[in-house]
Amino acid sequence: MDKTAENSGRGKLYLCATPIGNLEDITLRVLNTLKQVDLIAAEDTRHSIKLLNHFEIRTPMTSYHEYNKVDKARQLVDKLLRGVNIALVTDAGTPGISDPGEELVRQCYAAGVEVTSLPGPAACVTALTLSGLATRRFCFEAFLPADKKERQWILNELKEETRTIIVYEAPHHLVRTLKELSENLGAERRITICRELTKKYEEAFQTTFREALERYRLEKPRGECVIVIEGKSREALQKEQQRSWEDLCVKEHMDLYLEQGIEKKEAMKMVARDRGVSKREIYQSLAEK
Repeated sequence: MDKTAENSGRGKLYLCATPIGNLEDITLRVLNTLKQVDLIAAEDTRHSIKLLNHFEIRTPMTSYHEYNKVDKARQLVDKLLRGVNIALVTDAGTPGISDPGEELVRQCYAAGVEVTSLPGPAACVTALTLSGLATRRFCFEAFLPADKKERQWILNELKEETRTIIVYEAPHHLVRTLKELSENLGAERRITICRELTKKYEEAFQTTFREALERYRLEKPRGECVIVIEGKSREALQKEQQRSWEDLCVKEHMDLYLEQGIEKKEAMKMVARDRGVSKREIYQSLAEK
């Protein structure tokens, strides 16, 4: 731990990544920080005490979870302002990713409290690198919303997503979520299902939505899952966009651009691009009229 916060008279919030399964994944920096801070805020103290006991850490804990995150964050910020150094831990992985830590960090910035993040395990990145799918561009959706309208809104957005998509799901909801994703993204979309990451029975297998649903009709899903989904190909997106112009004849399509004041030659070029054909074909089609 550095002395910056101590010199300012204020405490510092440390976001401490903890193992998502294998306890050996904890970093030395996190262990030292958990031992040296004044207080540990834990999503579930009953869960975190097992980790602390394993590494013989005696730092006091307090509960900070989804149902008290706003009021408790205020209390923790007040302690930080009075010089208390606090470590935040989630049940597993990096605090602030799809958990109440986001609210505490927001309040710390509003109050001028220094925050630092100690890197370590994160199920989303672990699954992505294990998936065998494209990793350069990806989007993280965590758990899909429980609210039906919001859930469908997200699913509609994902239909056009070209980046690799990462979704979390509990085993007892896995089949329902796979079915909804299949209906919205296409049954043949490539996916990798990762379960029990870093644990003894870790498994990652590439499949499609259709094949995964067939598998789980015969086999009960077990363990927390991360679904990594191939993004929509640019070729498929382009073909859909081209098909969307088929309701207009070439002349109507041309008129859309001409009415905007675009010169005829440029309009022909744009129509050809929209429809995925050559400029010559557009010229011939117009000449026939």
